[in-house]
Amino acid sequence: MGSADFWNNQEKSQASVAQLKALKGLLRPLQDLIQSAGDLPGMLELASEDASLVAEVQSEIERLEQVLDELELKALLNGPLDQHGALISIYARDGGTDAHDWAEMLLRMYTQWAQKNDYEISLIDRQDNEEAGINSATIAIRGPFAYGYLKGESGIHRLVRISPFNSEGKRQTSFAAVDVSPEVDDTIDIQVDWDKDVREETMRSSGAGGQHVNKTESAVRLVHLATGIEVKCQTERSQHSNRATARKLILSKLLRLEEDRREAEQAARYKTQAKVGFGSQIRNYFLHPSQRVKDSRTGYLEHHFHDVLDGKLQGFFDAYLKWRVKGEMAGSADDDE
Repeated sequence: MGSADFWNNQEKSQASVAQLKALKGLLRPLQDLIQSAGDLPGMLELASEDASLVAEVQSEIERLEQVLDELELKALLNGPLDQHGALISIYARDGGTDAHDWAEMLLRMYTQWAQKNDYEISLIDRQDNEEAGINSATIAIRGPFAYGYLKGESGIHRLVRISPFNSEGKRQTSFAAVDVSPEVDDTIDIQVDWDKDVREETMRSSGAGGQHVNKTESAVRLVHLATGIEVKCQTERSQHSNRATARKLILSKLLRLEEDRREAEQAARYKTQAKVGFGSQIRNYFLHPSQRVKDSRTGYLEHHFHDVLDGKLQGFFDAYLKWRVKGEMAGSADDDE
């Protein structure tokens, strides 16, 4: 970072800065833990001579236990793509207008989590519904281990509530799909023949943006023919910029497909947990008759619906990381036998 030409390549330099931030996030609490643990024997000795210090020692031990727990969870973020940024796509599914509203609520939930944890957020695409909410949206969340934390969010999210769009006040069940992919950079080696493997379409942007979006075909849609992966980008004013972003989205989703394939092979080999992902229902959100949010894979439960929708997601992330490790350890033990 001290070299004179470090900032010549903005994308590469920002990746290095993100890597440094991630490393500091691990090393600083680790160094504090080692140093503070080394001071404990002296504190215990003083407390044995002065009872007024016992509470202080107990408080320090509890603090160090919490730091250790957090470091152990971060150690679970050891996947080859975990340190990358995350691309989150959200799609309204069954449930009519409520489903479109629910999709927008999920978009806000992930945005709130990112903001509270000092992650960078970029809107890549947003398709508003005519009545309420969104048809779909894609955002990029960039920061230390963004993909490692968010990758377990891929799947179907189910909401049960009294519908604000139903004049009779009936209970409504709505579904939205979330797809999370790692954001690619120059170090990722994926070969795509953009002329032969991908179909490109251009169109006028449909979102906000003044006269420009109505007069030029700046929006770009790409379809990967072999897999059927489809992406659209319209947030930039330039067709060239939208095309570059859409291509990155295609590469990211192809990378996620490869990761899913490896995990499926491992699960089949070890006969462990069933594969979960984009098409699987992973979490239930209840606003009626009682408030609760429960993950159907890990069993983790939060009783404060609105706190979760305001971005309180870390408990779900931590439970998912532990759940995955248990499955891998069980599979490894079976293989050893």
